[in-house]
Amino acid sequence: MMKKFISMALSFLLIATPANLAFASDKEKAPLNISSKSAILMDVNSGQVLYQKNPHEKLPPASVTKVMTMLLICESLEKGKIKLEDEVQISEEASSMGGSQIFLEAGETQKVDTLLKGIAVASANDACVAMAEYIAGSVEGFVDMMNDRAKELGMKDTHFVNTNGLPVDNHYTSANDIAIMSRELLKHEMISKYLTTWMDQVVVGKKQSTIGLANTNKMVKHYQGATGVKTGFTQEAKYCLSASAKRGDTHLVAVTLKAETSPERFKDASNILNYGFANYESVKICKKGEDIAKLNLDKAEDEKVSLVAKDDLSVLLKKGANRKFTKKVNLNENYDLPIKKGSVLGKVQVYNDKKLVGELELVNQKDINKAGYLKMLQRVIDNMI
Repeated sequence: MMKKFISMALSFLLIATPANLAFASDKEKAPLNISSKSAILMDVNSGQVLYQKNPHEKLPPASVTKVMTMLLICESLEKGKIKLEDEVQISEEASSMGGSQIFLEAGETQKVDTLLKGIAVASANDACVAMAEYIAGSVEGFVDMMNDRAKELGMKDTHFVNTNGLPVDNHYTSANDIAIMSRELLKHEMISKYLTTWMDQVVVGKKQSTIGLANTNKMVKHYQGATGVKTGFTQEAKYCLSASAKRGDTHLVAVTLKAETSPERFKDASNILNYGFANYESVKICKKGEDIAKLNLDKAEDEKVSLVAKDDLSVLLKKGANRKFTKKVNLNENYDLPIKKGSVLGKVQVYNDKKLVGELELVNQKDINKAGYLKMLQRVIDNMI
């Protein structure tokens, strides 16, 4: 366990230009005319909020709910609990779903790949229920997973009642929370091909009928660099959207809730994203797997162990901002051997103008075992000499 840290300062310079980081004032003064009742702009890499309008107002999200459904599917896939090739039997409950669907029939089987495609591209309510039952055994069990994951992510404005966003009491979230779960979903590279598919088709039903799919998120086709995420509509929720786009290393997600018309939600999201790309840019500081520091372990087989970045680390800056950074590495002083590969043994913090702008965990790349008796004896002798 990490009990105490010792600090080791490392510095490096990038191109320096004068300016200030002023995210708080920028997001309040952004010159945007947004008609949606609630909206937010968030940096995918850092979680930094760049613009907001009623970001914590609790509203029905309609089919944007499926962002969480897709997130749990992706996490189950990456943990090896399910596979894309798995065959899922369709229940009566799944086949009875109204609204957007791919017309699954009770008793047929479909691959996880097909069901995930149906959710991401066509917003299929029936596919959501089928996957919920397959992963959790029941819709109720899956909804519990959704709410538990929301808590883990710090989504304090959210309560889910179903998997697909069909109208029901006490089912709500906020623009802020949708941005959080959208950001988490976008971390899974495998979802990209589903979220950015414009048109496709699936074969469903016992008669093997071909169903055409068209992405409900029109920005996938019409907005430069679009990477997702999800639309939604009900009479109560009105028109909702989580829209993400990437240009260079800058990846942003804009959420708009309760727009009066579909064109308004796309216009609002486009304007918010345009504002973000015009005023901010991401600077990559560390790459996943990059060697950052050495940890001295007197009682281990290897006295010096390389620690690497657990993930990529990018810092979002206002365009024209000072790019002079300082990295501070904190290493674990207390440890118990052996240590498994991938253990967190430190962290790196990045400062810009003495302000903390990012941090990242450091891990070991291989198992660390205790040194044998002979090796320890040799070290004692070497030290004496």
